Amino acid sequence: MNYKTYADLSIDILENVSKIPNVNLVIGIPRSGMIPAYIIGSNQNVPVLSLSEFLMGEKGYQGRRKLKELNFTDNSRILIIDDSIDSGFAMSKARNEVMELELKNKFFYAAVYASKIENPTIDFYLKLLEQPRFFQWNYKNHFIATNSCYDIDGVICIDPTDEENDDSINYLKFLENAKPLYIPSLKISCLITSRLEKYRSETMDWLKRNKVDYGELIMMNLDSAQERRALGNHGQFKGETYKIRNEELFIESDWEQAKIIFEISNKPVICATNDILINNYADIVYHENQLARNARSLSVLFSENSDLGLKYQTLFKDYEVLRLDYSKLITSFDKIQKNKWYQFDKYSRLKKLKFLLGLHFIK
Repeated sequence: MNYKTYADLSIDILENVSKIPNVNLVIGIPRSGMIPAYIIGSNQNVPVLSLSEFLMGEKGYQGRRKLKELNFTDNSRILIIDDSIDSGFAMSKARNEVMELELKNKFFYAAVYASKIENPTIDFYLKLLEQPRFFQWNYKNHFIATNSCYDIDGVICIDPTDEENDDSINYLKFLENAKPLYIPSLKISCLITSRLEKYRSETMDWLKRNKVDYGELIMMNLDSAQERRALGNHGQFKGETYKIRNEELFIESDWEQAKIIFEISNKPVICATNDILINNYADIVYHENQLARNARSLSVLFSENSDLGLKYQTLFKDYEVLRLDYSKLITSFDKIQKNKWYQFDKYSRLKKLKFLLGLHFIK
C-alpha cells in the first residue's frame, strides 16, 4: 500500500525538477493536479491556472512578485500536470480539450506519479508509484473508503467537550447538533465508534441528516460512559473489531488509539489529526522521533544558555519589574480613591459643609 503526503509530493517534485521543461504557464487538472501545479509554478515563477480557467481565457493572477510575461498566442510553452496517472482517462480528456490550441502552442503533458512505465497520454512522469496507492490530499475521497473502517468523533464530526461528554442531557444535545468535520462522498464500509450502544438511534439520526452513507455501525456495548472511562479500552475495542474484519484501512482521530489499533490488528491505520499512515512499526518510530526532535529543538532553542533563552530571561525579568510597578500603582490609586479628601470635591455644598464640621456623612 503506497501512501504519499504533501511533504513527499514536494520532495518528489524537487528531486525530479530536471525532468520538467522550462515553460511560461502551468495548468493543473482539478482538483488534485492543482497541488503540483502550484509547486512547479512557484519553482519556475510562472502563472498557474486550472484547466477550466485556461479554456475560459484567464491569464493568471500574481501577488507582489512579478511573474514572467505570458502571451498565449505567441508560441507559449505550457505544462499540463496531474498528481497521478493510471488509466489516463483524465489526461486524455484534457488533451482533447486543448487540441485546437496545439497549433499555436507547445504543450507538455505530465504526471507526478505513474503506476506504469508506459502511458501514451503523457510525455513524462516524475516518479513510478504502483497501485494500490492513495494520497494525503485524497484518501477521504478515494475509493479505498469503500473498504475502510472509520471512527466517528474527531473524523466524521467534532469530538465532544468534557462538559458535553456527561452521558446525560448535554451529551444528547451534542449527538443531535455535532458539527460535521468531513462528510464522505463515497459509501464507507463500516463505522466503528466508542459511542455507547444505547445512543445508536441518536447516532443514526445524525448520520442520516448529514447524508453519511455507510454499511455497518459498530458501537461499544457498555452501560455507561463512567464504565467506559474506567476500562479505558477505546483503542483495544476498535483494534479487535478491525482485526477480524475484511476492511484494509482504519481512519482514527486519536494518535494513541491509532497506534493501539495497528498493534492489535496489524493492519494499516491513518490518524486523521496528523494524516500519518501507520503501515508498520517503523512509521510509529519515525513520527514519534520527529515529535521528540521538534521538542528537543524547542528546548535547545529556548535553553538558558542560548541567545533566545537569554533574551527571554531578560524580557521576563523586565516584565516582572513592570508587573510589580503596576501592582504598586493600582494599590496607591485605590488608597487615593478611598481617601476622604479625594472624595471631597465630588460632594454637594451641603455635604462639604457637614464634612468640614466633622459629621462625615458620606453616602
